[in-house]
Amino acid sequence: MFSIIQAAGWPIWPLIACSVVALALIGERFASLRSSRVAPPKLVDEVIGVTRGSLPSADIVNKLAANSLLGEVLAAGLRAVVADPRINEANLRLALETAGKRVLHQMERYLGALGTIASAAPLLGLLGTVIGMIEIFAAQSPTGGNNPQQLAHGISIALYNTAFGLIIAIPALMFYRYFRSRVDAYALNLEQAAERFVPHLLRHTAQRGG
Repeated sequence: MFSIIQAAGWPIWPLIACSVVALALIGERFASLRSSRVAPPKLVDEVIGVTRGSLPSADIVNKLAANSLLGEVLAAGLRAVVADPRINEANLRLALETAGKRVLHQMERYLGALGTIASAAPLLGLLGTVIGMIEIFAAQSPTGGNNPQQLAHGISIALYNTAFGLIIAIPALMFYRYFRSRVDAYALNLEQAAERFVPHLLRHTAQRGG
């Protein structure tokens, strides 16, 4: 492996840095976008069941917010009703929507960086190719002879960097698309959960208002 890096020349180092960062981002997103950390399947039913008779205490709401991103959205709705017992539907939806935007931003974190790596890696590989071509042309002497060692080095730089750039870009793009689709699916689940939760919370406001 070290011999390949040595043959590829200095342009390979930015590509190696991109590969390390891409692996770190992919691992982090896999850990952060698990269902248990974003939207546990039974959470909405459990919260509705617990709050059917009365609103929970602040400690329980805080635990709900720490449970998952969906829990954070549901906790925002509960806090809005506790803070304003006569809250209307529009303001309640606004509180849930604001929380939803916040958790959506958390789900999309680092995806932009991963997409940038997927786009930049082929360009860095192309840079290595250009540098390799410069080495090849420099190996040609004005009298028609050439330097075989410099010629071979230029070919190595051109080919290794091109290949390594594609090796990084293709998986990075695939994982970017995969995480993007997961975020979109989670966003839809959060929206549907909020729609279910609004009528439940409005019943509490009606009881308190009466």
